[in-house]
Amino acid sequence: MAVNLSKGQRVSLDKNMTMALVGLGWDPNRYDGGFDFDLDASAFLLGKNGKVRNDADFVFYGNQEHNSGSVKSMGDDTSGGNSKEGDDEQIFIDFSKVPADIDKIAITVTIYDAPARKQNFGQVSNAYVRVARISGPSDTVGTEVLRFDLGEEFSIETAIVVCEIYRSGNEWKFNAVGAGYQGGLEALCKSFGVNV
Repeated sequence: MAVNLSKGQRVSLDKNMTMALVGLGWDPNRYDGGFDFDLDASAFLLGKNGKVRNDADFVFYGNQEHNSGSVKSMGDDTSGGNSKEGDDEQIFIDFSKVPADIDKIAITVTIYDAPARKQNFGQVSNAYVRVARISGPSDTVGTEVLRFDLGEEFSIETAIVVCEIYRSGNEWKFNAVGAGYQGGLEALCKSFGVNV
């Protein structure tokens, strides 16, 4: 049975879990601005200083797989969460391949072209992140082990650091962050040291 977390909670991941699927989902509220909500999940692989080592440590729709094979975006849903039940976007993690000098993987969601489309996270509801144990890279469902529902606390933000998966000794832990930012993906990239 999955553990439901609240903002700020931290929990250890099972030491025997070598591969995980991070699923993210959301529903756009009623909105008549003429554009779909194109929300994008990304992963930043960070060193002890909280920054990427180089731009290749940023996994997103334009760089879908880390060169180590440890983190992979499973594709970009541009339809605004209307395409299917369940996860809207997924990120695959193989813990056995994460480079030793990567201390943390920050999982984020941003709204594509938010200023031009006049969109923000106040127009999104039922946002969640879940971590599932999977048997291999082709397992897109897995067995859910934890879930974090983000709630409705966002208004003008266009980017959210949803969670962090980080090393603690010889194990991996999950931190339910849920922190919103203005400035979209560009602001997150600058914060994490990616050249934009």
